[in-house]
Amino acid sequence: MEFVQIPAGKFLMGDSTHQGFVEDYEGPAVEKEVHAFEMAKTPVTNAEFLEFVQATGYQTLAERLGDSYVFHLLLPEEKRENYPHVTGSPWWKVVPNAHWAQPFGEGSSIEGIEDHPVVHIALEDAIAYCRWAKVQLPTEVQWEYAARAMSTSTYPWGEDLVPESGYRANTWQGDFPNVNDALDGFVGTAPVYSFEPNDFGLYQMIGNVWEWCSHPRGIVLPLVEERISLDSIKPSGEFAIRGGSFLCHCSYCNRYRVAARNGAFVTSTTSHMGFRCVRFEEESYVRSNL
Repeated sequence: MEFVQIPAGKFLMGDSTHQGFVEDYEGPAVEKEVHAFEMAKTPVTNAEFLEFVQATGYQTLAERLGDSYVFHLLLPEEKRENYPHVTGSPWWKVVPNAHWAQPFGEGSSIEGIEDHPVVHIALEDAIAYCRWAKVQLPTEVQWEYAARAMSTSTYPWGEDLVPESGYRANTWQGDFPNVNDALDGFVGTAPVYSFEPNDFGLYQMIGNVWEWCSHPRGIVLPLVEERISLDSIKPSGEFAIRGGSFLCHCSYCNRYRVAARNGAFVTSTTSHMGFRCVRFEEESYVRSNL
């Protein structure tokens, strides 16, 4: 992983314009003070997760359970009806033997998409990787501060999802969930260095894949902690996820805004669930002296 320094500062966390969902507790915005930290430029990639698995022999939750959730358009059309779907969300198919190394099920692989974000990652898988790499998962405070990069706009680059300069993120275009026009170039995940970074040098802080954070979902903004160590995480229930994914669209999930909040059950493993790492000065010091 490549890290960038995120400077200390203060910012207004949350949204007071009522663009989000009531149950996400996005507002009113509150001032947060943030100490300096480092954040990975990109979500963890397939290649980086492969290195972890080769070094440790780790098996993800999806591998142990024997299946995972795959978005229907990522499957061959002739096979889509062969798999059961999630009640109320027929676009999610329960695919046997789908996991990080076989993201579309039996016979698929990460060959050729090594630079895409790793997916089908449960919270416990992200924590295991972080322990091995001697890094942390961000809190929502750290994540939003880094995503904003000192801006107060709806998106990292401004107020328009698609500015005049062109697409800046991998989200959905078309009629969700059946037709993705792929005007941004992608139906599923994109290579992690696609699109321009924000002003902190971070890539894809919105879109592409959801990113796990280190505390439960639904904590009201004034109570969200700035830092949480891996040792204090108790993964149960729903945990916070941020950033949206390639499936986000204003007609269904307007959660690709930098202020947008969401959550998922800690055992969730899907085609659009990944993670990004942070580290603090003391961890950088330890790593540099190993």
